[in-house]
Amino acid sequence: MRDLLGGKGAGIAEMVNAGIPVPPGYTITTEACRQFFEAGGRLLDSIVEAEELALTRLEKFLGRRLGDPANPLLVSVRSGAPVSMPGMMDTVLNLGLNDQTVEGIARKSRNPRFAYDSYRRFIQMFSDVVLGVPREVLEMELTLAKKSARVQDDA
Repeated sequence: MRDLLGGKGAGIAEMVNAGIPVPPGYTITTEACRQFFEAGGRLLDSIVEAEELALTRLEKFLGRRLGDPANPLLVSVRSGAPVSMPGMMDTVLNLGLNDQTVEGIARKSRNPRFAYDSYRRFIQMFSDVVLGVPREVLEMELTLAKKSARVQDDA
């Protein structure tokens, strides 16, 4: 199972099979990854269709929708490999946050600071992992913004 789902995916599947509660989600197989690279970095239509179906099922199960400003679905995207590689595999948390959905999270949580801090963290992770923007660039901008606003700490 590890060869098909990666270590994290296989571990979660084993927990589900054992009746251990885990957050709902789905795993994109290592076979899909292999096909992506064989196609020159292009997602095959069959993979896109499977992803859309899995996301639709997750949305229906949770009663939330990706991009819905009133009731947004946020997901984590975690990479995996057949063997453990601590610190080598990237993660993006809170995928689904944007300028509209952050408002919905702020209202639902009654904690705008939490919502906007989560959004900031998403932007930093996405910029680093997906866009290749060095972490230091956004950290420096954040430090300058806090200094300009005379913010002493993040609490």
